Amino acid sequence: MTLIAVLAGDGIGPEVTAQARRVLEVVAPDLTYEEGLVGGAAYRQTGHPLPEATLALAERADAILFGAVGDPEFDGLERALRPEQAILGLRKSLGLFANLRPARLFEGLEDASALKPEIARTIDLVIVRELTGDVYFGDKGRDLTPAGLRVGHDLMRYDEEEVARIAHVGFGTARTRRGRLLSVDKANVLETSQLWRDVVVEVARDYPDVQLAHMYVDNAAMQLVRDPGQFDTIVTGNLFGDILSDQASMCAGSIGMLASAALGETGKGLYEPIHGSAPDIAGQGRANPCATILSAAMMLRHSLGRGDDADRIEAAVARAISEGARTADLGGSLSTEAMAERVLAGL
Repeated sequence: MTLIAVLAGDGIGPEVTAQARRVLEVVAPDLTYEEGLVGGAAYRQTGHPLPEATLALAERADAILFGAVGDPEFDGLERALRPEQAILGLRKSLGLFANLRPARLFEGLEDASALKPEIARTIDLVIVRELTGDVYFGDKGRDLTPAGLRVGHDLMRYDEEEVARIAHVGFGTARTRRGRLLSVDKANVLETSQLWRDVVVEVARDYPDVQLAHMYVDNAAMQLVRDPGQFDTIVTGNLFGDILSDQASMCAGSIGMLASAALGETGKGLYEPIHGSAPDIAGQGRANPCATILSAAMMLRHSLGRGDDADRIEAAVARAISEGARTADLGGSLSTEAMAERVLAGL
Protein backbone atom coordinates (compact mmCIF):
# COMPACT_ATOMS: atom_id res chain seq x y z
CA MET A 1 0.00 0.00 0.00
CA THR A 2 1.30 3.43 -0.97
CA LEU A 3 0.11 6.04 1.52
CA ILE A 4 -0.17 9.73 0.66
CA ALA A 5 -0.57 12.17 3.54
CA VAL A 6 -2.86 15.00 2.42
CA LEU A 7 -2.26 18.17 4.45
CA ALA A 8 -4.60 20.69 2.86
CA GLY A 9 -4.07 23.47 5.39
CA ASP A 10 -5.51 26.97 5.10
CA GLY A 11 -7.04 29.38 2.60
CA ILE A 12 -7.21 27.89 -0.88
CA GLY A 13 -5.21 24.83 0.22
CA PRO A 14 -8.25 22.53 0.60
CA GLU A 15 -9.65 23.65 -2.78
CA VAL A 16 -6.54 22.97 -4.82
CA THR A 17 -5.53 19.73 -3.08
CA ALA A 18 -9.02 18.34 -3.70
CA GLN A 19 -8.58 18.87 -7.44
CA ALA A 20 -5.09 17.37 -7.44
CA ARG A 21 -6.53 14.27 -5.76
CA ARG A 22 -9.13 13.98 -8.50
CA VAL A 23 -6.37 13.87 -11.09
CA LEU A 24 -4.29 11.41 -9.07
CA GLU A 25 -7.27 9.09 -8.64
CA VAL A 26 -7.54 8.80 -12.42
CA VAL A 27 -3.83 8.39 -13.16
CA ALA A 28 -2.84 6.34 -10.08
CA PRO A 29 -6.01 4.72 -8.65
CA ASP A 30 -4.00 2.37 -6.41
CA LEU A 31 -2.83 5.14 -4.07
CA THR A 32 -4.38 5.53 -0.62
CA TYR A 33 -4.84 8.79 1.25
CA GLU A 34 -5.05 9.98 4.83
CA GLU A 35 -5.79 13.58 5.75
CA GLY A 36 -4.18 15.55 8.56
CA LEU A 37 -4.60 18.97 10.13
CA VAL A 38 -1.91 21.58 9.60
CA GLY A 39 -1.42 25.34 9.88
CA GLY A 40 -4.18 27.60 11.10
CA ALA A 41 -6.75 24.84 10.66
CA ALA A 42 -4.74 22.71 13.09
CA TYR A 43 -4.27 25.55 15.56
CA ARG A 44 -8.02 26.11 15.76
CA GLN A 45 -8.62 22.51 16.78
CA THR A 46 -5.48 21.57 18.69
CA GLY A 47 -3.73 24.77 19.71
CA HIS A 48 -0.66 24.00 17.57
CA PRO A 49 0.01 24.41 13.81
CA LEU A 50 1.79 21.04 13.58
CA PRO A 51 0.09 18.55 15.93
CA GLU A 52 1.90 15.36 16.90
CA ALA A 53 -0.69 13.29 15.02
CA THR A 54 0.02 15.17 11.79
CA LEU A 55 3.77 14.78 12.16
CA ALA A 56 3.31 11.06 12.84
CA LEU A 57 1.18 10.75 9.70
CA ALA A 58 3.84 12.54 7.65
CA GLU A 59 6.50 10.18 8.99
CA ARG A 60 4.40 7.09 8.11
CA ALA A 61 3.43 8.24 4.64
CA ASP A 62 5.35 7.54 1.46
CA ALA A 63 4.84 11.13 0.33
CA ILE A 64 3.03 14.29 1.40
CA LEU A 65 0.64 16.35 -0.74
CA PHE A 66 0.53 19.78 0.86
CA GLY A 67 -1.85 22.67 0.21
CA ALA A 68 -0.89 25.91 1.93
CA VAL A 69 -0.65 27.47 5.38
CA GLY A 70 -1.21 31.02 6.53
CA ASP A 71 -4.12 33.04 7.89
CA PRO A 72 -4.12 36.71 8.95
CA GLU A 73 -6.32 35.68 11.89
CA PHE A 74 -3.22 34.30 13.59
CA ASP A 75 -0.74 37.09 12.86
CA GLY A 76 -0.84 38.17 16.50
CA LEU A 77 0.29 34.80 17.85
CA GLU A 78 3.83 34.23 19.06
CA ARG A 79 5.96 33.14 16.11
CA ALA A 80 6.23 29.49 17.20
CA LEU A 81 2.45 29.08 16.97
CA ARG A 82 1.80 30.82 13.66
CA PRO A 83 0.53 28.63 10.79
CA GLU A 84 3.70 29.10 8.72
CA GLN A 85 5.76 27.34 11.38
CA ALA A 86 4.09 24.07 10.37
CA ILE A 87 5.86 23.87 7.03
CA LEU A 88 9.19 24.80 8.61
CA GLY A 89 8.66 22.13 11.25
CA LEU A 90 7.86 19.46 8.66
CA ARG A 91 10.95 20.28 6.65
CA LYS A 92 13.16 20.13 9.73
CA SER A 93 11.61 17.01 11.28
CA LEU A 94 11.60 15.02 8.03
CA GLY A 95 15.01 16.23 6.84
CA LEU A 96 13.58 17.82 3.70
CA PHE A 97 16.53 19.99 2.81
CA ALA A 98 16.27 20.27 -0.99
CA ASN A 99 13.56 22.22 -2.76
CA LEU A 100 13.10 21.74 -6.51
CA ARG A 101 11.13 24.49 -8.22
CA PRO A 102 10.85 24.11 -11.99
CA ALA A 103 9.77 27.15 -14.00
CA ARG A 104 8.85 26.98 -17.65
CA LEU A 105 6.34 28.82 -19.77
CA PHE A 106 3.49 26.65 -21.01
CA GLU A 107 2.68 27.29 -24.65
CA GLY A 108 -0.16 29.78 -24.81
CA LEU A 109 0.71 31.70 -21.66
CA GLU A 110 3.05 34.18 -23.31
CA ASP A 111 0.58 37.03 -22.75
CA ALA A 112 0.24 36.13 -19.06
CA SER A 113 3.94 36.62 -18.43
CA ALA A 114 5.24 39.95 -17.19
CA LEU A 115 7.89 39.68 -19.91
CA LYS A 116 7.72 40.19 -23.65
CA PRO A 117 6.47 37.00 -25.33
CA GLU A 118 9.70 36.38 -27.21
CA ILE A 119 11.62 36.53 -23.92
CA ALA A 120 9.08 34.59 -21.87
CA ARG A 121 9.18 31.66 -24.31
CA THR A 122 12.80 30.98 -23.39
CA ILE A 123 12.09 30.19 -19.72
CA ASP A 124 12.96 26.58 -18.84
CA LEU A 125 14.86 26.31 -15.57
CA VAL A 126 14.92 24.61 -12.19
CA ILE A 127 15.76 26.38 -8.94
CA VAL A 128 17.34 24.07 -6.34
CA ARG A 129 16.81 25.84 -3.02
CA GLU A 130 18.27 24.80 0.33
CA LEU A 131 15.42 24.51 2.83
CA THR A 132 16.59 23.89 6.38
CA GLY A 133 19.26 26.53 7.01
CA ASP A 134 19.87 30.24 6.44
CA VAL A 135 18.11 33.07 8.26
CA TYR A 136 14.83 31.15 8.43
CA PHE A 137 16.34 28.70 10.90
CA GLY A 138 19.16 30.77 12.41
CA ASP A 139 19.07 32.36 15.84
CA LYS A 140 16.56 35.21 15.92
CA GLY A 141 15.14 37.64 18.41
CA ARG A 142 14.28 41.18 19.41
CA ASP A 143 15.93 43.37 22.01
CA LEU A 144 16.55 46.93 23.06
CA THR A 145 19.68 48.95 22.53
CA PRO A 146 21.22 50.87 25.50
CA ALA A 147 19.41 53.90 24.09
CA GLY A 148 16.08 52.05 24.26
CA LEU A 149 15.68 51.46 20.53
CA ARG A 150 14.04 48.24 19.42
CA VAL A 151 16.34 45.95 17.43
CA GLY A 152 15.73 42.64 15.69
CA HIS A 153 18.26 40.05 14.56
CA ASP A 154 18.18 36.96 12.32
CA LEU A 155 21.33 34.92 11.91
CA MET A 156 22.28 33.77 8.41
CA ARG A 157 24.21 30.56 8.94
CA TYR A 158 25.38 27.54 6.94
CA ASP A 159 27.97 24.90 7.71
CA GLU A 160 29.98 23.22 4.98
CA GLU A 161 28.06 19.92 5.14
CA GLU A 162 24.74 21.70 4.60
CA VAL A 163 26.17 23.51 1.57
CA ALA A 164 27.78 20.38 0.15
CA ARG A 165 24.63 18.26 0.27
CA ILE A 166 22.49 20.84 -1.54
CA ALA A 167 25.31 21.39 -4.03
CA HIS A 168 25.26 17.66 -4.84
CA VAL A 169 21.52 17.93 -5.52
CA GLY A 170 22.15 20.91 -7.76
CA PHE A 171 24.85 19.17 -9.77
CA GLY A 172 22.76 16.00 -9.99
CA THR A 173 19.77 17.96 -11.26
CA ALA A 174 21.90 19.76 -13.84
CA ARG A 175 23.10 16.38 -15.10
CA THR A 176 19.50 15.41 -15.94
CA ARG A 177 18.99 18.66 -17.86
CA ARG A 178 21.45 20.62 -20.00
CA GLY A 179 24.53 20.22 -17.83
CA ARG A 180 24.83 23.80 -16.59
CA LEU A 181 24.68 24.83 -12.93
CA LEU A 182 24.60 28.41 -11.67
CA SER A 183 25.34 28.97 -7.99
CA VAL A 184 23.72 32.16 -6.68
CA ASP A 185 25.12 33.90 -3.60
CA LYS A 186 26.23 37.29 -2.27
CA ALA A 187 29.85 36.42 -1.64
CA ASN A 188 31.05 39.98 -2.15
CA VAL A 189 29.51 41.08 1.17
CA LEU A 190 28.38 37.99 3.13
CA GLU A 191 30.81 35.59 4.79
CA THR A 192 28.12 32.92 4.71
CA SER A 193 28.00 33.28 0.93
CA GLN A 194 31.78 33.11 0.64
CA LEU A 195 31.72 29.75 2.43
CA TRP A 196 28.85 28.71 0.13
CA ARG A 197 30.88 29.54 -2.96
CA ASP A 198 34.03 27.83 -1.67
CA VAL A 199 32.18 24.59 -0.91
CA VAL A 200 30.29 24.57 -4.21
CA VAL A 201 33.61 24.87 -6.05
CA GLU A 202 34.95 21.92 -4.04
CA VAL A 203 31.91 19.76 -4.83
CA ALA A 204 32.22 20.65 -8.53
CA ARG A 205 35.32 18.43 -8.75
CA ASP A 206 32.98 15.41 -8.54
CA TYR A 207 31.02 16.62 -11.57
CA PRO A 208 33.45 17.38 -14.38
CA ASP A 209 30.62 16.97 -16.89
CA VAL A 210 28.64 19.90 -15.41
CA GLN A 211 29.55 23.48 -16.25
CA LEU A 212 29.58 25.61 -13.07
CA ALA A 213 29.17 29.39 -12.93
CA HIS A 214 28.54 31.88 -10.11
CA MET A 215 26.36 34.97 -9.90
CA TYR A 216 25.46 37.46 -7.18
CA VAL A 217 21.79 37.33 -6.23
CA ASP A 218 21.02 40.92 -7.26
CA ASN A 219 22.45 40.28 -10.72
CA ALA A 220 20.58 36.97 -10.93
CA ALA A 221 17.30 38.75 -10.22
CA MET A 222 18.03 41.24 -12.98
CA GLN A 223 19.13 38.58 -15.47
CA LEU A 224 16.02 36.50 -14.75
CA VAL A 225 13.99 39.35 -16.19
CA ARG A 226 16.41 40.39 -18.91
CA ASP A 227 17.36 36.98 -20.33
CA PRO A 228 15.77 34.02 -18.51
CA GLY A 229 16.74 31.61 -21.29
CA GLN A 230 20.36 31.71 -20.15
CA PHE A 231 19.49 29.71 -17.00
CA ASP A 232 19.35 25.93 -16.77
CA THR A 233 19.73 24.85 -13.13
CA ILE A 234 20.21 27.30 -10.25
CA VAL A 235 21.36 26.27 -6.78
CA THR A 236 21.07 28.77 -3.95
CA GLY A 237 20.29 29.27 -0.27
CA ASN A 238 16.97 29.40 1.49
CA LEU A 239 16.38 33.15 1.46
CA PHE A 240 17.61 33.85 -2.06
CA GLY A 241 15.82 30.79 -3.43
CA ASP A 242 12.54 31.86 -1.89
CA ILE A 243 12.70 35.23 -3.60
CA LEU A 244 14.04 34.13 -6.98
CA SER A 245 11.53 31.30 -7.39
CA ASP A 246 8.60 33.67 -6.80
CA GLN A 247 10.09 36.05 -9.34
CA ALA A 248 10.45 33.19 -11.81
CA SER A 249 6.78 32.32 -11.37
CA MET A 250 5.65 35.69 -12.71
CA CYS A 251 8.09 35.45 -15.58
CA ALA A 252 6.45 32.11 -16.42
CA GLY A 253 2.92 33.50 -16.37
CA SER A 254 1.51 33.08 -12.87
CA ILE A 255 2.44 31.88 -9.42
CA GLY A 256 -0.58 29.60 -9.83
CA MET A 257 1.36 27.47 -12.31
CA LEU A 258 4.51 26.62 -10.33
CA ALA A 259 4.93 23.36 -8.47
CA SER A 260 7.59 22.40 -5.97
CA ALA A 261 9.11 19.39 -4.26
CA ALA A 262 10.87 19.31 -0.89
CA LEU A 263 13.11 16.24 -0.77
CA GLY A 264 15.26 14.50 1.80
CA GLU A 265 17.92 11.83 1.59
CA THR A 266 15.41 8.95 1.93
CA GLY A 267 13.35 9.77 -1.15
CA LYS A 268 10.35 10.91 0.86
CA GLY A 269 9.10 14.28 -0.28
CA LEU A 270 6.59 17.02 0.43
CA TYR A 271 4.89 18.43 -2.65
CA GLU A 272 3.17 21.79 -2.70
CA PRO A 273 2.29 24.73 -4.95
CA ILE A 274 4.40 27.80 -4.27
CA HIS A 275 1.48 30.25 -4.25
CA GLY A 276 0.58 30.22 -0.56
CA SER A 277 -2.84 30.29 1.08
CA ALA A 278 -4.29 33.37 -0.72
CA PRO A 279 -6.92 34.03 1.99
CA ASP A 280 -8.43 36.88 -0.06
CA ILE A 281 -9.88 34.40 -2.59
CA ALA A 282 -10.39 31.38 -0.34
CA GLY A 283 -13.75 29.67 -0.74
CA GLN A 284 -14.59 31.51 -3.95
CA GLY A 285 -13.59 28.77 -6.39
CA ARG A 286 -11.18 31.13 -8.17
CA ALA A 287 -7.85 29.50 -7.32
CA ASN A 288 -5.75 27.94 -10.06
CA PRO A 289 -5.26 24.24 -9.21
CA CYS A 290 -2.55 23.65 -11.82
CA ALA A 291 0.41 24.24 -9.50
CA THR A 292 -0.94 21.62 -7.09
CA ILE A 293 -1.75 19.21 -9.91
CA LEU A 294 1.79 19.65 -11.22
CA SER A 295 3.12 19.14 -7.68
CA ALA A 296 1.26 15.82 -7.63
CA ALA A 297 3.04 14.92 -10.85
CA MET A 298 6.38 15.71 -9.21
CA MET A 299 5.35 13.44 -6.32
CA LEU A 300 4.76 10.57 -8.71
CA ARG A 301 8.14 11.13 -10.36
CA HIS A 302 10.44 11.82 -7.42
CA SER A 303 8.99 9.83 -4.49
CA LEU A 304 6.99 7.05 -6.14
CA GLY A 305 9.10 6.26 -9.21
CA ARG A 306 6.18 6.69 -11.61
CA GLY A 307 7.63 9.00 -14.23
CA ASP A 308 5.25 7.89 -16.98
CA ASP A 309 2.24 8.86 -14.88
CA ALA A 310 3.88 12.20 -14.10
CA ASP A 311 4.41 12.79 -17.81
CA ARG A 312 0.72 12.12 -18.47
CA ILE A 313 -0.37 14.74 -15.94
CA GLU A 314 2.08 17.36 -17.19
CA ALA A 315 0.99 16.75 -20.78
CA ALA A 316 -2.66 17.08 -19.77
CA VAL A 317 -2.00 20.45 -18.10
CA ALA A 318 -0.08 21.64 -21.15
CA ARG A 319 -2.93 20.54 -23.41
CA ALA A 320 -5.56 22.32 -21.33
CA ILE A 321 -3.52 25.54 -21.37
CA SER A 322 -2.83 25.33 -25.10
CA GLU A 323 -6.57 24.88 -25.73
CA GLY A 324 -7.35 28.09 -23.86
CA ALA A 325 -8.27 26.92 -20.36
CA ARG A 326 -7.71 29.87 -18.02
CA THR A 327 -8.46 30.68 -14.39
CA ALA A 328 -8.65 34.27 -13.18
CA ASP A 329 -4.91 34.58 -12.50
CA LEU A 330 -4.31 33.75 -16.16
CA GLY A 331 -6.87 36.25 -17.44
CA GLY A 332 -9.73 33.75 -17.73
CA SER A 333 -12.93 32.90 -15.92
CA LEU A 334 -12.77 29.15 -15.20
CA SER A 335 -13.41 28.04 -11.64
CA THR A 336 -10.98 25.87 -9.71
CA GLU A 337 -13.10 22.81 -10.39
CA ALA A 338 -13.66 23.66 -14.05
CA MET A 339 -9.91 24.04 -14.62
CA ALA A 340 -9.35 20.60 -13.13
CA GLU A 341 -12.07 19.26 -15.42
CA ARG A 342 -10.14 20.53 -18.42
CA VAL A 343 -7.00 18.79 -17.18
CA LEU A 344 -8.96 15.58 -16.62
CA ALA A 345 -10.31 15.85 -20.15
CA GLY A 346 -6.72 16.05 -21.36
CA LEU A 347 -6.04 12.68 -19.72
